Amino acid sequence: MITLNALSFAYPSGGNVLSGLSMNIPKGTLLGVVGANGSGKSTLLSLMAGLYAPTGGSLIVADRVSPGSEKSIRAICRLVMQDADLQILGGTVEEDLLMGARRDEKAIAQAKYMADRFNLLSAWECPVQTLSWGMKRKLCLAAALLDDPNVLLLDEPFSGLDYPGVREMRSLIGENRQAGLTQVVSSHDLESFIDLVDGLAVLDSGKLVVTGPPESVLDSVREHGVRPPHSWAVDRVIGSWDTGNN
Repeated sequence: MITLNALSFAYPSGGNVLSGLSMNIPKGTLLGVVGANGSGKSTLLSLMAGLYAPTGGSLIVADRVSPGSEKSIRAICRLVMQDADLQILGGTVEEDLLMGARRDEKAIAQAKYMADRFNLLSAWECPVQTLSWGMKRKLCLAAALLDDPNVLLLDEPFSGLDYPGVREMRSLIGENRQAGLTQVVSSHDLESFIDLVDGLAVLDSGKLVVTGPPESVLDSVREHGVRPPHSWAVDRVIGSWDTGNN
């Protein structure tokens, strides 16, 4: 579904943000992209969404090759940014979910179905500035899924959420996974989603340093500025006690 071939990117101001990334993400995969702040996670997701073109190497999304096919990539990918306020364009939940759509009965019914799925139907006519942070995040996700994308890209989806919000976001990501949607989730914190992902990709200073199934990657994430999940760290300590190595 998504292939990176020696992908590099630099902003016009200079200096590579990403350097020589190569990776394949099969269709239906839920991939976690992790790294410390400034490692290039958000830039990578923006490239996958067709918002930027690589300055080196190439990116393939469902047979669409970038540089050159950014517009067609944008047609099949949806990026949900970390800051919901930058993405919400409508004045109410209704306006945002129907933004750019023909306001016929079918479109309204689809938007209301999505709002109901995300527990936003009761806020259908509410001004967006009255929504909680978690509700705004859900509104952005609902709007993205309403477009029926082939690829969903989530940038720090758990940031700023309380415990119930994290549980709800996990459930929504899990539902998408069960439905076979290809998803890439970026985060600097593994705790909230490590048990959901099929694989991890670790970025460090714009380079892809480790990839693979979580169990083969977690022992090395700490050296790249990422804290391993508490349960994994505890298991390692208990294991060392059991073998007499502590």
